[in-house]
Amino acid sequence: MDSIKIFFWWFTIGALMTIAVIMIQGGLRDMMVAQEPFWEVEVVGIIITIVGGGILGGCVALILNRIRQR
Repeated sequence: MDSIKIFFWWFTIGALMTIAVIMIQGGLRDMMVAQEPFWEVEVVGIIITIVGGGILGGCVALILNRIRQR
């Protein structure tokens, strides 16, 4: 149960960090000011990137936790 808490905590942190990087690069601003409808802009690509950042953060945290326990 402890590893699930660790994964979801760091998943959240990784996703938030990914959102921050996308915002710094101007990706969300470009999406909001685009003239096309919302779903025609690459929303799915941005969502996949955010989830990928979360999974990366969670998996790295689990690996480091496992190393620390040994």
